[in-house]
Amino acid sequence: MVGVLPDLLKLGAIQPLFSLISKYFKSDKMRQVFSFEPLLIGGNPMKVPAIYAMIHFVEKTWGVHFAVGGTGALVSAMVRKFEELGGSVRLNAKVDRIEVEKRGRKRVATGVTLANGETLAADLVVSNADYATTYLKLVDKAHRRINRDALVKFRKQSMSLMVIYFGYRMQDGDPDLRHHNIILGPRYEELLTDIFERKILADDFSQYLHIPTITDPSLAPAGHHAAYTLIPVPNNQSDIDWEEVGGGFADTVLTFLDERGYIPGLRERIVHRSFVTPDYFEEVLGSHLGNGFGVEPRMTQTAFFRPHNRSEDVTNLYLVGQGTQPGGGTPSVMMSAKVTVREIARDFAIDPRIVGGVPAEVGDDRALAMGLGLAEV
Repeated sequence: MVGVLPDLLKLGAIQPLFSLISKYFKSDKMRQVFSFEPLLIGGNPMKVPAIYAMIHFVEKTWGVHFAVGGTGALVSAMVRKFEELGGSVRLNAKVDRIEVEKRGRKRVATGVTLANGETLAADLVVSNADYATTYLKLVDKAHRRINRDALVKFRKQSMSLMVIYFGYRMQDGDPDLRHHNIILGPRYEELLTDIFERKILADDFSQYLHIPTITDPSLAPAGHHAAYTLIPVPNNQSDIDWEEVGGGFADTVLTFLDERGYIPGLRERIVHRSFVTPDYFEEVLGSHLGNGFGVEPRMTQTAFFRPHNRSEDVTNLYLVGQGTQPGGGTPSVMMSAKVTVREIARDFAIDPRIVGGVPAEVGDDRALAMGLGLAEV
C-alpha cells in the first residue's frame, strides 16, 4: 500500500470518485454515468476513492460475463468441483459459534459448534459469513484483541437493498431492454445522501433492472421473462419498518416500470412477484445491520485497510468473501477465495503453486470454469 501511494496521489486516485469525474465532465448525466458503478459493490460515489474508476476500465477491456443457467449453475459447478476434490457440503447446518482454544499465548480455532449442539472438529476454520457477524456473534470477545466489538462496530457498513423478483409474459412490441439496465432517478447526489447519510427512504429511487432471460431463455418458461430489479436503500441503522412499507414500495417500483414504459402493461402480465428487504439480509443472511455488501468501500476501508483474510486474533481462522479483501462483487469474491487459499497454503507449508492438485496456471481457471457455459453480455 505504501509502495503504490505516490502513484495513487499522482493519479488523483485518493480523492472522491465523483470529484475526479466532475473535473472531466460538465454534463450531470455523464457525471452520473461514470460514477454510479461503485453502488454495485456498496460504495457511495461521493465517498469512494477515485481508484474505483478502474471498474469502467475492467468492464470495457474484458467485458461482462454471465454463467449460462444463472448463479445457481455457478454454485452447482463450484459444489461439483469441491466434491471432486474430496470435500463434502452440509446444508441447513447453522453455525452457532467458532470454537477457540487457548494454547499458551495463542488462540487457535479448533472447529465449529452448530445450532443443534453438534461440534465439528477442524484443523482450520474459514468463515464466509459477514465480517462483523463472524467476530461479533461467532467468536467470543475473550479471544479478540484486535477485532474487538468497538472496532468492528466502528467500521461503516454499506447500504442495503430492496430486491424485487418477478416473472412476466412476453408480448410483441416490448421495448428493447438489455440484460443489464440502469435506471437513474431524478435526483443523484441528494438521493445518495438520503441512502448513505440520512438513512431515509425517499419518494424517488434509482434501480438496476436485470433480465437474464434476454441472454439465457432457459431461465423461464417459454414466452416469459424472469427478472429482478434492485433498489439501493439504507441499511438497518435506519428506523424504516420494512414489514409495514415493503409491499407498498414494491408496488410503487413495479408501477413505475409499467407506467414509464420500460415494461408497458407489466402489472397485467406478472405471473410471479416476491421481494426481499434489509431485514432479509440481516435475519436470514446474517448480515450486520442488513448491509448488502459488507463494510463500505471508502478510503479508510479499502485495500490494506479492509478486513483481512487471515484473522489477527485467532490462529487458523480465516475469512473469505465480500467483507474481506479485495471486496464485493462476484469477481472480487472469487479473488478473495484465491487470497485466502494462498494465506492457508503459506501457514500450512503447502506449495501455493498447487491448486486442487494441479499447477496453478491450469487449476485456478479450471476450478472456476469446469461445467460452466459462459456468455458475454
